[in-house]
Amino acid sequence: MNILISPNAFKGTMSAREAGEIIQDITNSKFPQFNTDLLPIADGGDGTCELLTEILGLDKKHAWALDPFGRPILCSYGWDEHSRKAYVDVSAASGVGLLGNEVKNPFVASSFGTGQLIRNAIKLGAEEIVIGLGGSATVDLGIGILAALGIHFLDNHGRELTMFAPNFLSKIRHIQKSPSIPKVRFSCLCDVKNPFFGDRGAIPVFGPQKGLLPTQFESYELVCESVVNQLFRKQKKTFVDEQGFGAAGGIALGLSAFFETEIKFGSHYFFEQVNLEARVKWADWIITGEGRYDNQSAEGKACFELLKLAHSHSKKITLITSGNEVGVELFDQVLKLPDLDFSKPAYKEKSRENLRTSVAREFSLDF
Repeated sequence: MNILISPNAFKGTMSAREAGEIIQDITNSKFPQFNTDLLPIADGGDGTCELLTEILGLDKKHAWALDPFGRPILCSYGWDEHSRKAYVDVSAASGVGLLGNEVKNPFVASSFGTGQLIRNAIKLGAEEIVIGLGGSATVDLGIGILAALGIHFLDNHGRELTMFAPNFLSKIRHIQKSPSIPKVRFSCLCDVKNPFFGDRGAIPVFGPQKGLLPTQFESYELVCESVVNQLFRKQKKTFVDEQGFGAAGGIALGLSAFFETEIKFGSHYFFEQVNLEARVKWADWIITGEGRYDNQSAEGKACFELLKLAHSHSKKITLITSGNEVGVELFDQVLKLPDLDFSKPAYKEKSRENLRTSVAREFSLDF
C-alpha cells in the first residue's frame, strides 16, 4: 500500500514540513510494510513561497528588511533564475508571527519590508513576483510595498510621509510616482476569497487578528476608502472590488492600481507547481491536516482542495485537525487533536506530542 502524507501548516505551532515528518515517522513505525511519501502542501497562507522554494529546489536569497514596526530583520525569498521569477512571502518581513506577544497596532504596521524584499529581487532581474499573502500583520492596502517601489505618499502640505508613522493612511493627501517605478508583474497567492470592503471584507473579518477593535471598523474602512479612491484616481482607473482583495490587508488591491496584478487561489497554484495530482494517483491512502479545519476551509484551502482531488481519483483520505467544525464529515477518517492552551509557554511542544499520540493511537487503514 502507498500512503501519501500531505499536511498543511498547523498554524502557530508547526510548519507543514514539521507536521509531515512527525506523521510519516509514526506511520512508518505502525505500518513498516507500506510505502510512504511526504509532500507538504500550502494554499497561499503563511510560508507558502518558502515551501515552494524548498520543493522546487529554487535558490534561497537572503536580504535585510524592516519588520511590521520598522525594525531590521534578516529574511529570505525564492529565486528562479531561468524564469526570472521571485517567490516572496508577506509573512517573511511583514508577518503577524514576527510580533509574538507584542500588542498589535494596525495604525503603525506596514508592508514596507515586503517591498524591500521585492525591490531586492527586482535588482536581480525579477520580471514576476509570486507573493504569498498569508500571515500579514498589516491592513495598509499594500501602501508600504508601493512606497518601497517608488510611489511617494504626501501629506496636506506636500511633504512625504514617514513609513511606520502612526495613522499613516489617514494622512495621505497626494500621491506621486517616481519615473523609476520598476516594470514587474505580480501573482498574488491567497487562501481566502474575501473582498476588501463590506461585511466579509478585510476589516471586520481579519482586522481583529491584527489589532483592530470592532469600534474602529467603520472609521478605518472610511480611511481605506479614501486612500483607494486616491490610488485609482491617480492612475485614471475605475476601482472594482475583487475576490481576494481582502487578503493580507488589501495588498493585491494596492498593487493592482500600479502594476499588472493577478490573484491566484493558492492551493490550485501550489498543486500544479508540485504536480500533486501525480502523487495522489500513486497513493492508495492520503493523510492531510491543519491546525483547525473550519468554515473557511471549504473556500479553497489546501485540505479541502486535496479532499476533492483525492475523491476524484477514488482515494481514501484522513484529516488531522482540532475542533469539530461542519465539513469534517466529508473525509473518510478524522483524527481529532485536543485544543491547545496558547497561554502556556510549551504549547508548541505540546502540539507535537498531541500529533504523535493521535496518529499512533487512532490512525487506521480500514477499507
